[in-house]
Amino acid sequence: MKSQIPVVLLACGSFNPITNMHLRLFEVARDHLHQTVMNTDIEFPVHSQKSILCNFQTEYDVIFTGHDPSVTLSGSTLVFPAVPELKLLCGADVLKTFQTPNLWKDAHIQEIVEKFGVVCVSRTGHNPKEYISGSPILQRYRHNIHLAREPVQNELSSTYIRWALSQGHSVKYLLPDAVISYIKDHNLYTRDSSWKDSSSQRNEGKTD
Repeated sequence: MKSQIPVVLLACGSFNPITNMHLRLFEVARDHLHQTVMNTDIEFPVHSQKSILCNFQTEYDVIFTGHDPSVTLSGSTLVFPAVPELKLLCGADVLKTFQTPNLWKDAHIQEIVEKFGVVCVSRTGHNPKEYISGSPILQRYRHNIHLAREPVQNELSSTYIRWALSQGHSVKYLLPDAVISYIKDHNLYTRDSSWKDSSSQRNEGKTD
């Protein structure tokens, strides 16, 4: 039997606020890697710190999506039985930003895709294969870019969540309950709060 290889997925973004679809990225990526990369011989615990995601000042929250009992938690550090592989996890909209002038340095893009790799989850209105073919760097290291398909298409975005909250609309089941509680406790994204969106109108097409 092959040795299991721990993989850590790192997602970056503003998470303003974090939604259930942000968390869903990890589940889709896990299923894709299990099914296509190493014939399910791959396990990857995914950890997230609430204070990073939405300024929670509570306990460190660990989500073992791979259910690997060999991975333990020591304080705020995950301890792996072997050196894990680190990969960037993103939606197709983020992959598109690799083409945005002056946003990413070519050297940084190459370091990400060459040394670590990317797991990119599909998103409505985006063609990640086209983004890869249109970038010499991504094309060169396309073998290290894993394209995962999200079977449940959803237009949920943080932009919409901010708009809905500013209108006093319910966002239950769109965000984790703990995030909703934090938003209410701190009076965030309301008309009377100090937060101001760059767009005062609903914009479902915007990705963030």
